[in-house]
Amino acid sequence: MSCLSLAITACSASPSRNILGSYFPTWMVCALLGIVFVAVVRSVLVKTGVDASLPVPVIVYLCMWTAATLAIWLVWLG
Repeated sequence: MSCLSLAITACSASPSRNILGSYFPTWMVCALLGIVFVAVVRSVLVKTGVDASLPVPVIVYLCMWTAATLAIWLVWLG
């Protein structure tokens, strides 16, 4: 029983950020920042012409968004 109580003590607080008086989950903020990052990268790739030669753009941008979101999470929360 004591092992169970030790295991769930880590679940006592979720990582949240206070933004304008309202608490948002940190994963949501990281996901939105990842979307902004991919939108900027996509506009650069479109202007340079690389976007037209991507094999499956939806998968490439989805993977890019996932990598950016996880990188932001890692840098922000360590």
